Amino acid sequence: MHDDTPADGAARDGRRRIPRTDALLADPRLAEAARRLGRRPVKAAVAAAQRRARAGEIPPEAVADEAAATLPPTAAALRPVINATGVLLHTNLGRAPLSAAARAAVAAASGVTDVELDLATGARARRGRSALDALRERVPAAEDAHVVGNGAAALVLAATALAGDREIIISRGELVEIGDGFRIPELLAATGARLREVGTTNRTSPDDYAAAVGPGTGFILKIHPSNFRVTGFTRSAGIAELAGLGVPVVADIGSGLLEPEPLLPDEPDAQTTLASGAGLVTASGDKLLGGPQCGIVLGRADLVRTLARHPLARALRVGKMTLAALEATLRGPAAPTTEALHADPSELRERAEKLAAALTEHGVDASAVGSAAAVGGGGAPGVVLPSAAVSLPAHCAARLRLGDPVVMGRVENGRCLLDLRAVPPEDDAALAAAVRAVHE
Repeated sequence: MHDDTPADGAARDGRRRIPRTDALLADPRLAEAARRLGRRPVKAAVAAAQRRARAGEIPPEAVADEAAATLPPTAAALRPVINATGVLLHTNLGRAPLSAAARAAVAAASGVTDVELDLATGARARRGRSALDALRERVPAAEDAHVVGNGAAALVLAATALAGDREIIISRGELVEIGDGFRIPELLAATGARLREVGTTNRTSPDDYAAAVGPGTGFILKIHPSNFRVTGFTRSAGIAELAGLGVPVVADIGSGLLEPEPLLPDEPDAQTTLASGAGLVTASGDKLLGGPQCGIVLGRADLVRTLARHPLARALRVGKMTLAALEATLRGPAAPTTEALHADPSELRERAEKLAAALTEHGVDASAVGSAAAVGGGGAPGVVLPSAAVSLPAHCAARLRLGDPVVMGRVENGRCLLDLRAVPPEDDAALAAAVRAVHE
């Protein structure tokens, strides 16, 4: 004799009402998601929702809603973030955001494209020639250009192709760590080159370099100490002072400025560095240039050709979407990073006050305050960019990181500050909505 309690019977009845997988996958929302994300993640979301229904955590009729709600907007796990940290080039947030023109170029290049084809002749052409032309146009002192995966890759290729097992002369004051534990001397030593250290941490003169130059010299390397400053009793040799020593001078300028920037007078740029006598300049494309992550090489045609023809160049080359984004950054309208760098502090304050007032109306403890922003990304150390921020209770920082959209601020003096320097004005509404959502 089988004796069912009412509760057991109700539970079984509820489980019977859980929709079948095939019926759920036919739901228009889930069918569209399968086209966008693929069938596998959608089926996994459906299975997870069904398990919750069987456990009594959600009603059977809510399974489709639950599955649809848990699916991401894209097939990648990366989520867009509003950068309200006050750091324009935040390495953990992917550094420079691409301009609308660059994003459109990436979309166009994501299909079949003529990245290595001359359409007029039907013959193979130099890879990324349009982007390389755009680089030469922006930096007239450069005879030629080459693009690799990132700034470190540009330096590695230069060391491998120009030095081999010979010496690279470098000042002891420029043996820097470039982030995430990677150190310049270890990076260069890994190429097989030998480092010839000259001078001291705080003082290195042109005579120190001249005394080290010999038959075994591959090149002189100048590294811009972009994420720290040495002050006081110091001396460093300039590019012009080293250009006449009979060997190439390679200058790693780091932050990717192509021409002088009045707001950052101490930040080196490619045009000035090459005009001063450097044979090659290496830089990052995703810093102050405001483009995609890549390493840029500019300089003498013979030296660039040596790098481009080295076997390692094939392993370090960039894809078609990077080349498209770089060209659009160079030829298109001002990049978001450039606009953020040149933002008017009074306009930032006006935006902060407007946002704070709107949030206060919704019961949020918000106020507009002055703030200090920074370039970041290893560029312009010590330079303070006057800014404005919306001040919130400190606990908002963690909630905003987990919200939708994701908002990254910073906690300072017991308050969560949402600095507006790196936030485009068109994102203000989304920023306010995110704050309201975590406050409710």
